[in-house]
Amino acid sequence: MTPRYLVLALACLAAFAAPVPAAAQEQRTPVSQCQAIAQNLPRATFASFSGAPTLMPAVSEGEDVKLTFLGHSTFEIDTPAGIVIATDYNGWYRPATTPDVVTMNKAHPTHFTLTPDPGIKHVLHGWSDVPGEKANVNLVVGDAHIRNVTTDIRFSYGLGGSQENGNSIFIFEIAGLCIGHLGHLHYELTDSHYTEIGRLDVVMVPVDGGLTMGADSMSRVIKRLRSSLILPMHRRGPPVEAFLAMFGKDFDVAYAPDDSITVSMRTLPKKPLIYVLKGVR
Repeated sequence: MTPRYLVLALACLAAFAAPVPAAAQEQRTPVSQCQAIAQNLPRATFASFSGAPTLMPAVSEGEDVKLTFLGHSTFEIDTPAGIVIATDYNGWYRPATTPDVVTMNKAHPTHFTLTPDPGIKHVLHGWSDVPGEKANVNLVVGDAHIRNVTTDIRFSYGLGGSQENGNSIFIFEIAGLCIGHLGHLHYELTDSHYTEIGRLDVVMVPVDGGLTMGADSMSRVIKRLRSSLILPMHRRGPPVEAFLAMFGKDFDVAYAPDDSITVSMRTLPKKPLIYVLKGVR
């Protein structure tokens, strides 16, 4: 081999052997612990409050996540790293501090606002404003990986018809937990939906009995998800007992003394528990 070709070969070998720049490493797609089929994961956008993008840190099974019912379909989720998330944020039910992330759905004005607090860094819509497209959320903020699975909704106020992918089930992967918020779910989920969702350890479920789905339909969704902790929300009209009556001895039921619960992988109930927070009943 001539010196010229030898230099070229060595240069190529060096290029292949060189370490991948840190910035490139940080843009790798995070691995979802919740999805049944990891290959379905889209690319994620990374966010960091310290400047440069970072990968999700390793989590400990002993880390606690606090969930607080604020009203209607809005929960505050507080992560171990101090990230504050508000679900189905409408601007009326607010965490005590400005949330870092809010999610929204648009079935009714009580589930979104077009004028959120400008201090909120990440406003995530569960719908796309581009006709025929799905909302695509896959975002890492601090120690929270947030993604969505879209579902169809009926048009509001008696207009008839439906809108494809108008609602999103938001999934929050925090401290090893898979936490799902079903949003304004109007139709029972398909096998494809369950595959996209994967495992949900904690699920927030609407129990109004009609504005979303009837208690029997919603209970079938919950039984299929088989989450360890079920948190009712969005109770309008019938008492929460109408929803609870759909479950038998395979599920425990408890009424909370207050509006919040702290949970970790270590403290998840061994048997599925429907836990009715104060303010829901």
